[in-house]
Amino acid sequence: MADLFETTAQEASDRTGREAPRPLADRLRPQTLCEVIGQEQVIGPEAPLGVMLAAGALGSLIFWGPPGVGKTTIARLLAHETDLHFVQISAIFSGISDLRKVFEAAKIRRQNGQGTLLFVDEIHRFNKAQQDGFLPYMEDGTILLVGATTENPSFELNAAVLSRSQVLVLTRLTLGDLERLAQRAEQELNRPLPLDGPAREALLEMADGDGRALLNLIEQVMAWKIRPENGGKLTKDALSTRLMKRAAVYDKSGDEHYNLISALHKSIRGSDPDAALYWLARMLEGGEDPRFLARRLTMMSTEDIGMADPQANTVCLNAWQTYERLGSPEGELALANAAVYLALAPKSNAVYVGIKAARRAAQKTGSEPPPKHILNAPTALMEDQGYGAGYAYDHDAPDGFSGQNYFPETMKRGVYYFPVERGFERELKKRVDYFAKLRAKRPD
Repeated sequence: MADLFETTAQEASDRTGREAPRPLADRLRPQTLCEVIGQEQVIGPEAPLGVMLAAGALGSLIFWGPPGVGKTTIARLLAHETDLHFVQISAIFSGISDLRKVFEAAKIRRQNGQGTLLFVDEIHRFNKAQQDGFLPYMEDGTILLVGATTENPSFELNAAVLSRSQVLVLTRLTLGDLERLAQRAEQELNRPLPLDGPAREALLEMADGDGRALLNLIEQVMAWKIRPENGGKLTKDALSTRLMKRAAVYDKSGDEHYNLISALHKSIRGSDPDAALYWLARMLEGGEDPRFLARRLTMMSTEDIGMADPQANTVCLNAWQTYERLGSPEGELALANAAVYLALAPKSNAVYVGIKAARRAAQKTGSEPPPKHILNAPTALMEDQGYGAGYAYDHDAPDGFSGQNYFPETMKRGVYYFPVERGFERELKKRVDYFAKLRAKRPD
């Protein structure tokens, strides 16, 4: 049936005298690695792939990068450069039976003297057991694996697969790269884009670093009919009316989710309110749950500000509650207020560091009991055992401070809290120093 369909399709093509139209992205697919735009850090003469090809020693690879940056194209060209048979599968649509067929065919090719470059798109979609299935064929040379993933391989791929591969990071195309791609498209279509300067820049920005997305946008623009009274060119405003901005790459459960919340956290820690607002906006625009942001902002107030400004935690909790009352979009302003407050607040992680140190000490000391003098003695037996004996009631001391030891009797007194000279914690440091001096004066 498949052969019959292919013959019929060929006859139809012969009758019409022309092939079906090909998308611009397919027509502009590079034929050699030299034609690939961008990714010099991977394919340049001194870059990993350039060195491997020059040495004739290409190994298994994992391409990690966002969509539309050339992962599939580079894999296909590697097969051409090394005379390997190119096989492409997608982890989304392939299962164990498909892999077995690929491996069996690769074995036959190997027996006939030809190697196989197996390109696995979205390789992170394979589970751990499926990934393990590649190992024997990678080790005996039946296949040279090239995987592509948009997710962090450290988290998504087996350690065994990673140990037998080199991870190469592909990056978003720069505006300069996109401009070169646009010029190549104009040459292929034999006419310039009907856009003025600002509109052209806006089109490149709409692609958001994705070359395939840019070519699709260009195809749309080239199909438009532009009225002569507009000078044959569209302005930025006219372009924005006709085209919707491409949605930013943002996966609420993937790398971008963690990358952007990290950027927000570090901007706040670095006291940069403008950067904090930008990353907060990026996450909101990407569809992040504002409740997640409210929770993380509250966490930042306890970790990075702490007692330097105790009010910061209250500001975050109020912002969280305000969002719950108002919802989106009005409630998101409360989160923005909290982000700015945190960014400009004095910073201290003294309590954060202190509790971690105290927990380490608690793990070491195990079940050491409190000293008996600070234990209550509700029964005569406990009183006979010395519970509560010698306890000094702090309110009876002249300074309201007895200076007694509250640590286990077998444990050396620990010091975990070191307040900083910033914000309200400056005042707390004075109190810590004051009590330390009083404690030093108490009799042993």
